[in-house]
Amino acid sequence: MTKFFNAFHSPLGSHSSFTLGCKGKKGGPGIELSEPARSGVYIGLSDSNGTSYSALPFYDGVENEAARYDHENTGEDSSDKHIFAFRDAEIKRTFKAGTDVWDAGDLTCSIFNPCVKAPDPDSSSDAEQKFAYCPAVMIELKIDNRNCDKTRTAFIGFSNDQSTENMNIINMAGGCQGIADGRSIAFITDSACATPAQGFDPESILLEEHPENYHFGLGGTGLLLFEVPAGKEASFNIAVCFFRSGIVTSGEATSYWYTRFFDSIEEVGMYTLQNFPAYKQRAFEVDREFDVPHLNDAQRFQIAHAVRSYFGSTQLLDWNDKPFWVVNEGEYRMMNTFDLTVDQLFFEMKQNPWTVKNELDMFVERYSYTDTLHFPKGDNIYPGGISFTHDMGHKNHISRPQYSTYEKFGLTGCFSHMTHEQLVNWVLCAAVYVSDSGDSQWLQDNIGIFEKCLESMINRDHPEPDKRNGIMGLDSSRTLDGAEITTYDSLDQSLGQARNNVYIAVKSWAAYLALAKYLDGKNSTIAADQADKAANTIASFLNEEGYIPAIMGEDCDSRIIPAIEGLVFPYILGMNEELDENGKFGQLIKALKTHFETVLVKGTCLYEDNGWKLSSSADNSWLSKIYLCQFVARQVLGFKSDETGILADEAHQRWLLHPENIYMAWSDQMRSGVAHGSKYYPRGVTNVLWLKEKI
Repeated sequence: MTKFFNAFHSPLGSHSSFTLGCKGKKGGPGIELSEPARSGVYIGLSDSNGTSYSALPFYDGVENEAARYDHENTGEDSSDKHIFAFRDAEIKRTFKAGTDVWDAGDLTCSIFNPCVKAPDPDSSSDAEQKFAYCPAVMIELKIDNRNCDKTRTAFIGFSNDQSTENMNIINMAGGCQGIADGRSIAFITDSACATPAQGFDPESILLEEHPENYHFGLGGTGLLLFEVPAGKEASFNIAVCFFRSGIVTSGEATSYWYTRFFDSIEEVGMYTLQNFPAYKQRAFEVDREFDVPHLNDAQRFQIAHAVRSYFGSTQLLDWNDKPFWVVNEGEYRMMNTFDLTVDQLFFEMKQNPWTVKNELDMFVERYSYTDTLHFPKGDNIYPGGISFTHDMGHKNHISRPQYSTYEKFGLTGCFSHMTHEQLVNWVLCAAVYVSDSGDSQWLQDNIGIFEKCLESMINRDHPEPDKRNGIMGLDSSRTLDGAEITTYDSLDQSLGQARNNVYIAVKSWAAYLALAKYLDGKNSTIAADQADKAANTIASFLNEEGYIPAIMGEDCDSRIIPAIEGLVFPYILGMNEELDENGKFGQLIKALKTHFETVLVKGTCLYEDNGWKLSSSADNSWLSKIYLCQFVARQVLGFKSDETGILADEAHQRWLLHPENIYMAWSDQMRSGVAHGSKYYPRGVTNVLWLKEKI
C-alpha cells in the first residue's frame, strides 16, 4: 500500500493543519480549510555532487513566475532543472499518532504532533493552557553529511500560490527567524546557521548568486536554508505556526482562546522553539498512548489517522471571556454537529471530559427548543418537548439560538430535522459524562433537563400511554408534515428514516436505561418501564430469517449493522447485567446477536473485499460507525473472528489508501471503498474504543 497519503499535523483548538503526504502540490499549511492546502512544500538538500538538489515529492513543476512580469521570459518550467524528487524506493515513512517521519537519502524529516490533552480553562493554570493551545506543530530536519567532503545546503519551505497575502521574511529577537504568509502562517527556526529566503520558486532561491536578493518581495516561495559542514551531522528545529487575531466568527463575536497567551505569530514561534524538547517528548508519548499490544497494524494506522483528523477540526474560542469548544465537521465545517459529538464522546472523555460538559451546556443554553408532534402526514397536535439542534453553526458563523444551519422544514430526506436522535444523543452524552467524570454537581444542576428529556422521549412514543412501545412513533413539528431523519442522512430509508428505525430504537433503549440510572423515584420507574417496552418491541421484530428489519412494522425489509450500535452506551456505563443474554434483557441481546450474525455475510452487509456494508440496500458506509460497531460486535456481543477483526481492518485501511481517497486524509463516508462525502473528517476517533478491548 502507498506511503504517499495526506495526513493532518494539527495543533489543538486552532482549526489549522499542516497537511502532508500526497505527491505534488496537494498539501501544506492552512487555517480553517475544508480540504488540504494546495501549496508546494519543499523539503530537501543539495546532493553530494554539489550541482543538484534532492527533495521529497511534495511539489509540482512550478511555472517561472517571472514571466508574469518579464514578457521576454518564456515562462518555461524551471523547477526540475536542478531539483529532483527522491525516487519512491529511496523514501521510507513511519506514521504514528504523534510522529510522522520521512527518511530519504541523508535527510530525515520528523513531524511532531503532540496531541496534548485540552486543559479545562476553569481549573488549569495559564502555563498549562499556553503549552496545550499553542497553535503550532514541530518539524525536526536532520541531515547526515558525515560521508561527504562538501558543505551541503538543506532547505524547507512552501509556496503561497493561493494566498491573498504576501510571502515575507521575519526576523525576531533571540535569534529566531522565518518565512511567513502574511501574519497568519509561518515556518520559524532558532537555528543560528539558518537563512530565510524568498523568491519566485525554489530553484531561483537555491541558485541565487546574490544573497541580497533573498528578500525579493515579489516572490511567492519562501525557504529556510541551512548549511551543513562536510563530515558532520546536524539537526534543525522548525515551528510551523498559525495565528488569527481579533474576532474570527460572525453571528456572535468570538476570538481564538490562544490569543490570550500570544499576541503574534512571532511569539508563537519563539515559544514553540523554546519548548521544542517538551513537545517532542509529548509526541513520543502519544505514539505509545494510542498503541496497545492487542492492536493489529491496520488498526494502528487507522487510529493514528483518525486522531490527527480530529485535532485538525478543533477550535477553542473565547466567547465573552468563556471557553467555547468547537469540533468542526471536516469538509462541511458545521460546528459541533451533535450526531458527531455523540460518537466523538469516547475520545473526548478519554482526553478532556470538560469539553463534553461545555458542548452539553451550550446545547441546553442556546440550542435547545420545544416542539409539537405528528403521526405520518398528520397534524402537529400532540405534545412534544425539549430537543436539540443538529449543529451550532457553519464556517465560523455561529447560528441563531434554537436553530442549526443544516436543518430545513417540510422535508423527509437530507436536511430534514434529527430531533429525536439529537434528544437521545444529549441523554447519552450526559450520562456518559456523569458516569466517567463523577461530576455529581453537574448532574444535580441539570437533573431538570434529564427529566424534560424523559418527558420528551415518552411523548415521541405515543400520546396514549397504553399504546406506547418504547420506540419513536411521531415526528417533530419542525418537519411540518415531513419526517425526521438520522445522522445517516444520505442513505435510503433503511438508515435515513428515524421513525420506527431499529438503529434509533436501540439507542433509545440505551437512553431510557441511562435515564433510569440517574433519575429518582417515579421518573426512574417510568424510564425503566420504557426501556422494558423498547427491548420487548425490538426483540419481537426478529423474523424467521434471523434479522430485525431496519424499519420495524413498515414496508422496509433492509438489514443494517447499526442495529447493534446503541449497545455501546450501557457497556460504557457499566451496565453489565443489562447486556447479559441470560439477564433481564436477554431476549433483546439474543435477538441482536442473531441479527448481527445473520447480516454480516457477503451479499448482505459484507463487501467482497471484507469491508463492512452498513445497510444491505445502500452502497454507502461510514467508517466511524463501522469502527464503533466492530467494538460492539467483539467486546459486547463476543463475536471475535477474522470477519469482525483483521480481515475487516485491512479492508478498511485499503479504503483509506485508495488513490481517490488519499488527498483528503481521513474520510468517513464510503461507497464501495471510495470516499463519497464526509471527507477531511474528525469522527473516526470512535476507534479509540479499540484501546478498551479485552483479549
